[in-house]
Amino acid sequence: MIIIGEKINGTIPVVKEAIEKRDADFIADRAVKQAEAGAHFIDVCASTAPEAEVETLKWLIEVVQDATDTPLCIDSPNPRAIEAVFKYANKPGLLNSISEEGDKCEVLLPLMQGNNWEVVGLTCDNKGVPDNLVTKLNITRSMVEKADKLGITPDRIHIDPCVMALSTQNAAMLDFAAEIRAIKTMYPTIHVTGAISNISFGLPVRALLNKTAMAFAIEAGMDSAVMDPMNRAMMETILATYALLGQDRHCRKYSKAYRAGTIGPVAK
Repeated sequence: MIIIGEKINGTIPVVKEAIEKRDADFIADRAVKQAEAGAHFIDVCASTAPEAEVETLKWLIEVVQDATDTPLCIDSPNPRAIEAVFKYANKPGLLNSISEEGDKCEVLLPLMQGNNWEVVGLTCDNKGVPDNLVTKLNITRSMVEKADKLGITPDRIHIDPCVMALSTQNAAMLDFAAEIRAIKTMYPTIHVTGAISNISFGLPVRALLNKTAMAFAIEAGMDSAVMDPMNRAMMETILATYALLGQDRHCRKYSKAYRAGTIGPVAK
């Protein structure tokens, strides 16, 4: 599982406060802890006023890169903001994100030519998030074809089918699993990602739904996730699911995690 650490995001109140105070120690600590917990990318999302976003993203990038070698996931709904701070990243990471909305593909995909950058692709367009599989697959195909014209292969793309809330759509998990399978059938080497916690929005005991949904999603083929790598229960679920699916040879990763004390009873 490719883990995109989600804990440096200005929509989180304590992170918002740290950004406003320019508390570099707080941001650095969050970056290091996520890296140590197994994150493959550290997401940096400013979520500030548009006029301050570029400067804030630049500051976050510098702080995180000073704290850890883990690649960045540069995150903004504004492709121009990502384009403006792209040059400050000291190694290839992940761009978050393109879609068929506006000119996101046209702005961000050219940045990935001649390097090893990867990108998240949301299955939405100018009409929003579709409520049917066919439209999501068509959006996926369009993004992949645009990337292909620039020499960007599917294995550098993380498609996010935009999981919906179970509280508003009774078949949300079943639909998400079907979308994962269909995308992987079309493009076997593509990554499928998502913020699995969206599934539990508005429901009680969200952690229970989230970790169960993660197991369902992995079985369907999801191999990338925007999540908290310090969430012990979720990391346990991921390791156990891969072992049970026969995708952890001799359960080595599962056993290694147990010996390291990162799964199982917490040592007292």
